[in-house]
Amino acid sequence: MSDLIVSVSGVRGLVGETMTPLVAARFAAAFGTLLGGGRVVVGRDSRTSGESLAAAVASALLATGCETIDLGIVSTPGVTVMIDELEAAGGVMITASHNPFPWNGLKFFRSDGIDLSAALGTKLKEFWLADKFAFVGADGYRPLIHDGTTHTRHVARVLAATARKAVAARRLNVVLDSCHGAGAIATPQLLDELGCQVHILGGTPDGRFDHPPEPILENLSSVTKAVLAHHADLGLVQDPDADRLALIDEQGRFIGEEYTLALAALYRLSQEPGPCAANLSTSRMIDDVARRFGQVCHRTPVGEVHVADKMIVEKCVIGGEGNGGVIDPRVCPIRDSFAGIGLILELLATRNKPLSAIVDELPRYTMTKRKATAAPDAVKKLIARLPAEFPEARSDTQDGVRLDWPEGWVHVRPSNTEPIYRTIGESADAAWLTALLDRIDALAKKFM
Repeated sequence: MSDLIVSVSGVRGLVGETMTPLVAARFAAAFGTLLGGGRVVVGRDSRTSGESLAAAVASALLATGCETIDLGIVSTPGVTVMIDELEAAGGVMITASHNPFPWNGLKFFRSDGIDLSAALGTKLKEFWLADKFAFVGADGYRPLIHDGTTHTRHVARVLAATARKAVAARRLNVVLDSCHGAGAIATPQLLDELGCQVHILGGTPDGRFDHPPEPILENLSSVTKAVLAHHADLGLVQDPDADRLALIDEQGRFIGEEYTLALAALYRLSQEPGPCAANLSTSRMIDDVARRFGQVCHRTPVGEVHVADKMIVEKCVIGGEGNGGVIDPRVCPIRDSFAGIGLILELLATRNKPLSAIVDELPRYTMTKRKATAAPDAVKKLIARLPAEFPEARSDTQDGVRLDWPEGWVHVRPSNTEPIYRTIGESADAAWLTALLDRIDALAKKFM
């Protein structure tokens, strides 16, 4: 099962090969065993294999004595909304996020709506590997419950956190690409409630993607063209499970997922100044925005769970990741494109400027990402060496090592699922950044 990826983010595999109903059922049985029964909500994105996998998950949860509630096709943040609304012990989302069409997977959530911690994830994997499942007898089964209220409840939370009248007064012209995913159901409803004129692409939640589903520049030429054709104020792009949001400005310019969090924070901190949180690989723009309001951005290891947990500890008002993931705790505790949309539209409405002008007010950086194959021991030696190699830099060793200089930063970390390491760097000076990354690559060769 070399292509079954098991990590702190959940489980992903190729449908019909490494991701099958049997695999899904065994993981769900392990999760039900881990919870010791209790109420569990189950959602799925629009992928064609989702209904089969959801049935397998629900069956296994019922067999471990869980009160199981089938939510149908919903977004990943919608599952966490329902964990809170229904006071569930946990949740399962069937999704492969931005992975291509042949993939699907499972994500597991705690009773607070946040991904499993590393310790709980390890315990879940142990149960799965050992086939250690606490199945109930015939008198322990409960009926499967169906609940179709997720979208209404989720939209209501976003609207409650948004200045609806101010946004509606702008009558924003929006192109929405939901990529035939779960966002196609409720996002048009949200935009309609906010008085937007909406042009929808990928509006049928059938998992038949018109383009590769990751919301990055090379996949979105059709969306940028639609923004220009409709003279739209902006384009909003979701991934299939609608936890990430990418933006296109009124000029048809893909402004990059890194800007989504920075722009959302720019508005949120103008409402309520407070601390932020982001992972170590997220753009320095979030620090620049936080400083503008006299606040600090707390950095965490890569992984949504780390950001979400840090936000609770530090009482952060906004947080997220540079992949277009915005966490607004007023709505739910994980990345949520719906919450991001509310904040971005409110920013446009209150600033009364085009998106391109607001983006151009932010510092402009070059971000470069590299990866290389390496044995784990060699990567450990490289990471241990880097702080001494660059003593003038401020180092953070929570997750690999991040080195910061006034000119920029670099983050080197091992992959959790592959024998590779990743190097991400950012600077306003592209030449400085290239020279730094080349120097690190040269050093790495000594250990490889």
